[in-house]
Amino acid sequence: MNWCGDMDEKMKTGTTTVGIVCKEGVVLASDTKATMGYLVASKEAQKIYQVDDKISITTAGGSGDTQAIIRMLMAEIKLYKLSRESEFSVKACATLLANILQSNRYYPLMAMLLIGGADRSGYHLYSIDPVGGFEEEKYASTGSGSPIAYGVLEDNYKDDMTLEEALRIVIRSIRSSRERDIFSGGDIEAVIINQNGVRKVEQEKIKKIIAA
Repeated sequence: MNWCGDMDEKMKTGTTTVGIVCKEGVVLASDTKATMGYLVASKEAQKIYQVDDKISITTAGGSGDTQAIIRMLMAEIKLYKLSRESEFSVKACATLLANILQSNRYYPLMAMLLIGGADRSGYHLYSIDPVGGFEEEKYASTGSGSPIAYGVLEDNYKDDMTLEEALRIVIRSIRSSRERDIFSGGDIEAVIINQNGVRKVEQEKIKKIIAA
């Protein structure tokens, strides 16, 4: 049991996720490497989840905890939509997640989350800590590679950037983290969110941006 507990604790260490809000939408990106201590447990781990028509979430932390949170959140959104015809806003999603995490504060779910999405009020990005504290951001990063990613984000972010510019910046920030953070790696995945919904960015396009 102690060995399993130690290994589970080590699984909570590494990743890099990034989000940016721009005038045309929201871009979320992540690496795909999952670690168990110094073992690469997976090179194709999913860290971006679409939870509603125009809302997606990036996850960093223990894989079991983050997957459980996503399941709970998606179930709550379905129940909400069955009982109401109104839109489920990005802030409502962030508040719901914050309440879930706060209710588990004495035995916290190990997760750092970014929520990006579109609703009637525009485009939004929220970061949420493991005990439910949340804040709206223009750009944010989570995981062990986030200090490196923030260097790229802070140097390149501007308020009036386009989706294409935002996409290039998030990919560059993940790429930089892969180069310097031993717990980040694998491929880069990205999604673009606007009023039309959530669209996954093709790997061919990501590779072209990396090579540029």
